[in-house]
Amino acid sequence: MKKITLSIIFIFSAVYTNLISADDVFDTKKLEENILLDVDYIKSNPLNKGYDLPSVNILNFALSGYQKVRKERGISESKPLAVIDFSLPSTQKRLWIIEMNSGEIIHHGFVSHGRNSGDLMAKNFSNTNSSYMSSLGFYLTGETYQGKHGYSLRLDGLEAGFNDKARERAIVIHGAAYAEEEFIQQTGRLGRSLGCPALPQEETAMVIDLIKEQSVLFIYGNDPNYLTKSNILNS
Repeated sequence: MKKITLSIIFIFSAVYTNLISADDVFDTKKLEENILLDVDYIKSNPLNKGYDLPSVNILNFALSGYQKVRKERGISESKPLAVIDFSLPSTQKRLWIIEMNSGEIIHHGFVSHGRNSGDLMAKNFSNTNSSYMSSLGFYLTGETYQGKHGYSLRLDGLEAGFNDKARERAIVIHGAAYAEEEFIQQTGRLGRSLGCPALPQEETAMVIDLIKEQSVLFIYGNDPNYLTKSNILNS
């Protein structure tokens, strides 16, 4: 296992007039905090050749937060890290699952956002009941169950004010026909959920079995409020 040092230095703009990307706001430097893997290690893994990876900054956020959560919660190193990048349109694959010991991408696929977060792009996020929006931040995966969407996975949000009402809101990972690539061909975008990260039906069971029961999930979006106020990113 490769260990390096990493820290993130946050540089914020004084005025936000539009939604902005992580690359516009943050600069990253390696300092004195151990994490299991770094971005270069993941990008240089020959098994990942051909994958479109998240941006360098989003991977840095995910890896730094993962290490903080792993230490605080005693998460096993055998558990993968899941990353969703809602700054991408729903026509792109924006879910990655990373095996943390090797840095291998073990899944890359489509995922839907909440109906009130936006159409093609997810632009609005909420932690409020019945908002039908996606919620950003770090989660721990919970238990599986059989629900109205079939085999599903409960999520527990770890960030107060951003996603800590996930279980109360029934924000879960489940399958849906509107999350499949064929839906894009018909409508020009994926369909949207009531706030859940919904997956293509044929991939749902595989993804859930990879990340169930205490894996870290990081959902990123272009939201300055989250980027500046997340306790996990800014600790």
